[in-house]
Amino acid sequence: MTSALLDGTAVPAATDRPRRGWAVAGAVAGLTGIALFQFSPALTDVDPALLADNARYVAAMDGREAYLWVFQVLAVLAAGCLAVFAAGLRRRLAAREPAGGLLPDVAAAGLLLTAALLLVGGGVSTELYWDLRHLAETDADTVAALAALYSTLPWVWAGAGLSAGAVAVAGLRRRSVSRWLAVFSLVMTLLVVVTQAVPLQYLALAPAALWATVAGLTFALERRGLGN
Repeated sequence: MTSALLDGTAVPAATDRPRRGWAVAGAVAGLTGIALFQFSPALTDVDPALLADNARYVAAMDGREAYLWVFQVLAVLAAGCLAVFAAGLRRRLAAREPAGGLLPDVAAAGLLLTAALLLVGGGVSTELYWDLRHLAETDADTVAALAALYSTLPWVWAGAGLSAGAVAVAGLRRRSVSRWLAVFSLVMTLLVVVTQAVPLQYLALAPAALWATVAGLTFALERRGLGN
């Protein structure tokens, strides 16, 4: 009898509140990317006349090592946040897309590609930091080449454009996300595509970081069921 009573006792169901940490990570990644866009050129902001002479060009960067240290930290932070955002975005889309659909995986893959390139760029900045600390022991041509990579690789957020495109398709085709976010994602995707169609690939950072910021904030603040 006691057993039957116990078995028949209703247990209140725990409130299944959506977790938004992954979305916040996306917004942080985007804001960090915007900071990189504004901050990183300070290292190589020298007289253009020096660009033809690597020795003088590198000498002009002497004393700016702190920029590289900060850049490395920001790059790693953005990469880590993008990886978390990728996992959460995949789960979010998979819950609303047909089983076996490619869009969730494509969205995650694009962000992971961007995160990987950020880590590579952060690694370049580490090497460049130590070279500037020991200029007398380094080759100016090598340092100048590293500076060129520093100013290019971490800015190529083309992978995030792929993610934005996946979100746009998911929203416009099946309302898996809000329509306004789908349209915004489409616009950002087109801007990223433009940067990849001309020799300005590094400018992908601007629209891609803006997209990550807006998409992350949108997912973090959305009501349950938005886009269904």
